[in-house]
Amino acid sequence: MENTASPTAMAVIYWLHMLATVAWIGGLVALGLFVIPAAQRALSPEAFVGLLGAIQRRLDPFGWFCLALLVGTGMFQMSANANYSGFLAIDNTWAMAILVKHAVFGLMIVVSGYLTWGVLPGLQRAIIKLNQGKAAPEAAKLQRQNILLVRVNLALAVFVLLLTALARVS
Repeated sequence: MENTASPTAMAVIYWLHMLATVAWIGGLVALGLFVIPAAQRALSPEAFVGLLGAIQRRLDPFGWFCLALLVGTGMFQMSANANYSGFLAIDNTWAMAILVKHAVFGLMIVVSGYLTWGVLPGLQRAIIKLNQGKAAPEAAKLQRQNILLVRVNLALAVFVLLLTALARVS
């Protein structure tokens, strides 16, 4: 396919894509490698669950915005790439890397969805119980799930970056 987009438009698309990538993965890195481990050591379990819930409530909308931006700009970049031969045309290394990248990215969206609409509401309910002085035995399990899934998404993000690098050199 021939790239008919202007160089200026492509530069803006690449910039937005990289900005969304850095923001989203940066949030995962900060949360998974720095905030969560430090907060676990410094806070009581109740305070930790509260902090985790508060961070996720702020981070999730931003993360979903970044994901939407990545999908939009990524599809535009893909369709403008000279290696793109059409939907599911896997005829070169670039196409294979992009296919696997999109599959992993889809898995990241599933994990993020479960975090946002499964784990986070459970954590919020546990926080309410704890603030009312009630027992919330599910809080520890949800906390572990949250930590695990943030780390899984971070590992998947690193793999997506690897596939991106592979596609760039193809």
